Amino acid sequence: MSSEVRGAGEAKGGRGAQLKHTGLRHGWTTGACATAATTAAYTALLTGGFPDPVTITLPKGQTPAFALAVEELAEGRATAGVVKDAGDDPDVTHGALVRATVRRLPPGSGVVFRAGPGVGTVTRPGLPLPVGEPAINPVPRQMMRDHVARVAAEHGGSGDVEVTVSVDHGEELARSTWNPRLGILGGLSILGTTGIVVPYSCSAWIDSIRRGVDVARAAGRTHVAGCTGSTSERTVVAAYGLPEDALLDMGDFAGAVLKYVRRHPVERLTICGGFAKLSKLAAGHLDLHSARSQVDKGFLAALARRGGASEPLAARIAEANTGLAALQLCTAAGVPLGDLVATTARDEALKVLRGAPVTVDVICIDRAGTIVGRSAPAAGDRARPEGSSPSGV
Repeated sequence: MSSEVRGAGEAKGGRGAQLKHTGLRHGWTTGACATAATTAAYTALLTGGFPDPVTITLPKGQTPAFALAVEELAEGRATAGVVKDAGDDPDVTHGALVRATVRRLPPGSGVVFRAGPGVGTVTRPGLPLPVGEPAINPVPRQMMRDHVARVAAEHGGSGDVEVTVSVDHGEELARSTWNPRLGILGGLSILGTTGIVVPYSCSAWIDSIRRGVDVARAAGRTHVAGCTGSTSERTVVAAYGLPEDALLDMGDFAGAVLKYVRRHPVERLTICGGFAKLSKLAAGHLDLHSARSQVDKGFLAALARRGGASEPLAARIAEANTGLAALQLCTAAGVPLGDLVATTARDEALKVLRGAPVTVDVICIDRAGTIVGRSAPAAGDRARPEGSSPSGV
């Protein structure tokens, strides 16, 4: 498999430059693998032949090609399989065989998704999918729908199909994830918002964050944004019109951004990310990775009380399945939990900055990139504490 990450070789700053600077090889999400397998299977169902390799188009326009590990064609259905390559990321699903079986449905049925062996089913509320649905997330579903439509247009199909996604040994692999705690039972989730797995390495990624700050400062940028991913990048670009070299892909390393900006200040720092992740920052966690910090629903309940939540509502928040479920409860009750999380996260960021001359604001978003919480900008102490060094160390 191979593809180019567009702009990674030429970018002087921003996400692409950070990825290049790490020296780590990117990989592909389970959603991208499922899309490739679905595309190959539906093509075979309509034409009798499997494309190998099969090329797909990712949400940002990249066109990776995937080799097929499984090809099975029977009356009325076809199955293709792709082995997931997570690149240099220590992903639990690296090397897993992702299969898609495509079966014809009556006209007007659309694309129907099923969970095959090794793919979980949603059993509790608070996730971006209804209870009872296969754990195939919204972006991978849309990718598969788009590619089914493309194949149908090319080869004269109706586009009305059932897509069953499975992962060999997925139920066993899922025991190493948070799926069982979230109420996703029976296997893994099919994930990914860009199709690309950004390789995870603490030292390499923190070094890339520092380089990103240096590049932004050298370019004269006075406003930079630390973002947890591509969706939050789009949000801050829409909100502030920031150029690429002002965007810092901080991932889970909020502390790395804050500590380096403390020593190398810029006039303004925006932190943008998912509501659940930034609730961890609000609770005082500087590493937002799920393996090292968890959403504290009791903390969210306490914040909600400050925002006017009743005790019965606070109790429901404390028992919520996910941060998203807690947010939904508050939204329905008119409690501004998103703004409270953003404001508290901003205040925690200012503590880490220790009086560095930086104005900070925080934006919380949902999975679709909609802003669900926002703080007002607040500045650190412009006068350095007595006895502090010019670097703010």
